[in-house]
Amino acid sequence: MSYGRTGKSLIEQIQEELPIALKEKRNQCDLIFVFDDLDCRNPETQRKKISDSLSKIPNCDGIPILIGFAAPELEAWIIADWDNSIAKHPDFRGRQQRMRWWLSTQANISFDNPESFSEYDSQRDCCQDKLSEALIQSSIQDETDRHKPRFSKGYYTPILLLEIDPNKVKKKCPLFRQMYNDLQTFCCSLKSST
Repeated sequence: MSYGRTGKSLIEQIQEELPIALKEKRNQCDLIFVFDDLDCRNPETQRKKISDSLSKIPNCDGIPILIGFAAPELEAWIIADWDNSIAKHPDFRGRQQRMRWWLSTQANISFDNPESFSEYDSQRDCCQDKLSEALIQSSIQDETDRHKPRFSKGYYTPILLLEIDPNKVKKKCPLFRQMYNDLQTFCCSLKSST
C-alpha cells in the first residue's frame, strides 16, 4: 500500500536487490518479472534500459525475464473497465457518471484508449499530467463531494484492480494485452514442463 519506485529509481532498486535475492533463492526462481508504470516514456526504450541492467546482474542467465508496463499508470486499467471498477464501488456510486464526464471532458481521458493519456515531460521524466491525479480531481468536483471519500491511489487502486475484467482491459490497453498474454504463455509453458 505504498508508492513504488519507477523509471531510473526502479532500475537502481533492481540492481541493488535482485543480486541479493538471486544469491539466496537462485534455484527457486522461475521468472524475473519487472513491472513499471510507463509514465509516458517510450516502452521500447524503457524495456531496453531494464533489460540492459538485468544483463549485468550475476545469476540472471537462464532465468526467463518478462518486462511489463502500465501506460501511463495502473489506473488506466481501472478506466478501461470503469463499469467493473469505479462504477460498482460503493464509495463512488451515485457520482461515477459525473466523474466519468469530468475525466473525459476536462482531463481529456479516452475511456476507449486510456493508455494514450497525457504526453511526456522531458524536464521531469514523466507525464505532463498524472492519471491518478485526474481520478482524484474527478472525485472532488463540488462541495457535496468533499464529504464523500475521494479517490486515493494507495487505497483504491489495489482494491479496484481486483475487480477489473482482464478481457475488457486487453481490448483497450495494448501494453496490458502484451503483458497479460506474455504472462499466460509463461504460465502455460511452466505447467507443461512439470
